[in-house]
Amino acid sequence: MTFKPSEHISRILASLPGKPGCYLMKDKDGRIIYVGKAKRLRNRVRSYFNSSAEGNPKTLRLRENIVDIEIIVTETEVQALITEETLIKQHQPFYNISLKDDKHYPYIKINWQDAYPKIETTRRIAKDGNRYFGPYAAMWAVQNTLRTLRRAFPYLTCDRVINGQDARACLFYDIKLCNAPCIGAVNQAEYRAMISELMDVLSGRSEGVVKRITAEMSAAAEVLDFERAAALRDQLKAIEYITQRHKAVNPAMTDHDVIALARDKNEACVQILFIRNGKLVGSDARMLGGADGEPDSEVLAQFITQFYTEAAEIPTELILPNEVEEARIIEQWLKDKRSGSKVTITVPKRGNKRDLVKMAEENAGEALRMIREQWEADTHKQEEALGELQTALNLPRPPNRIECYDISTTQGTAIVASRVVFVQGAPRKSEYRRFNIKTVTHSGPDDFQSMREALTRRFTRWQNQQDAPTQVAPGAVDHDETWRLLPDLLMIDGGKGQLGVAVEVLQEFGLMGRFPVVSLAKQFEEIYFPGQSAPLILNRRSPALYLVQRVRDEAHRYAITSHRQQRNKAGMASRLETVPGIGPKRRKSLLKAFSNSIDAIRNASVEQLTAIPGITEEIALSIKELL
Repeated sequence: MTFKPSEHISRILASLPGKPGCYLMKDKDGRIIYVGKAKRLRNRVRSYFNSSAEGNPKTLRLRENIVDIEIIVTETEVQALITEETLIKQHQPFYNISLKDDKHYPYIKINWQDAYPKIETTRRIAKDGNRYFGPYAAMWAVQNTLRTLRRAFPYLTCDRVINGQDARACLFYDIKLCNAPCIGAVNQAEYRAMISELMDVLSGRSEGVVKRITAEMSAAAEVLDFERAAALRDQLKAIEYITQRHKAVNPAMTDHDVIALARDKNEACVQILFIRNGKLVGSDARMLGGADGEPDSEVLAQFITQFYTEAAEIPTELILPNEVEEARIIEQWLKDKRSGSKVTITVPKRGNKRDLVKMAEENAGEALRMIREQWEADTHKQEEALGELQTALNLPRPPNRIECYDISTTQGTAIVASRVVFVQGAPRKSEYRRFNIKTVTHSGPDDFQSMREALTRRFTRWQNQQDAPTQVAPGAVDHDETWRLLPDLLMIDGGKGQLGVAVEVLQEFGLMGRFPVVSLAKQFEEIYFPGQSAPLILNRRSPALYLVQRVRDEAHRYAITSHRQQRNKAGMASRLETVPGIGPKRRKSLLKAFSNSIDAIRNASVEQLTAIPGITEEIALSIKELL
């Protein structure tokens, strides 16, 4: 069915200019829900409402909520890009891709504009003539770096007015953590030369500094000035500590940033490697929100414009895993930020640069895994998500115990239903269960009937437990508890049809109303409630949505895994009958003797196999060979 926009939107679409600019899409409350840029506004904005948008779930969700569109015409495409980034930062639209953490990362700031530059930390970058180094992952990493640097380059930390005429220096001079320009121990030129070398070390250009200090250390040792030689040795150790993290990459590479993307379902993580003077001097990983449904090229393009808007340094080259749209426009924008120096975007197919992209991709995947695990271990975030979910679903209490069900089937064979349990927002894998569906194996795939069987069997177990006495020895595990406890929230993977089946099953057991039940549709992440036609769509940046997606994805993963095991087991069992001399009767004897485990049969010795009635040595050898 073709989507038909409102009369107001149709009038806007008919009058769009064919010029570059930005468009702001608004909902019924006047909120800006999406900001985009275009080379030709007429073509780009209209594309949201024609047949080309039908295959993009995110666009389908977006256009259902658009009631007004505002247009900003710009002179050039670069101006459109700059305006888009400014508007996204200002309005934080619901459907735009954005860096999840809006915190400002720490940098080392060197006040090079001052006569005697001092060094400090900052989270804000300004075009003030000073030098910035970073970003660092955390402030403690900055402080560790500065403590080490100060042993090699004893820079000023006091608030004195430096004129070289002070009567005495402070304690830091005595402990060799300041070279005391305040008393004239070094002059301005010498002090600035030291700070310049410090900046070289931070930039990855430490070879010249190390060569000079090594030469001076050797000279001091030759004239038996061992105290001076020891001080220079300590400087070298400090520099080595700072630079040992700098991995040699390629001497021919100067200033390059390598960017890669890792995605897993609704999550996206970008990893960036900073290469300076042929060395890998640092890296950073950033999570992105609103990336679901967007192609990798668009995610990367949005990351670049957001990340480099406030970056302290623009490299000469960005190395990417794949092409991005409007790469030439982004290059021009980066060139302007680099004060006219050329910036190129490349996508290597082979060689050293391609290896770096692979390294960045591996790091992005690892970062995504670690961030997910940190979330799972963060009880505060789990509590926040449960509280948000309680409010969003209008639940009587926080859903501390969530059960979710999913069906996995392929052409009606080995159909498996999965149940996963989340307690206090974290998975409790000891309570995961699978149901091998039996009622639809010969009638073709039927997700509704499969869901009915799984839920019926689950609540039959609950019903049986109500009349059974609880007898658990002290310290023993109560395996029946998983069936006896009812959930605070029952989730079904699917739409209105699956939800209707769940409601019917709950009514049969008299459980309707004892706890809430909802379904989560995959395509649009819509939450359906019994008796309500309009679904709920959670804020895409909310912890509540992240939690229900994790629960649903875990149920799907467990169902797929169980389904694969069923198919493998069925396949191996049928392979038994391909062994010469093995028919249904001997296959049954083998499976019975080895507890229905194909792995046990495969790993059994010839002697163990021949102990089974009807299995000769010749047949046992054939089993070992073919399995």
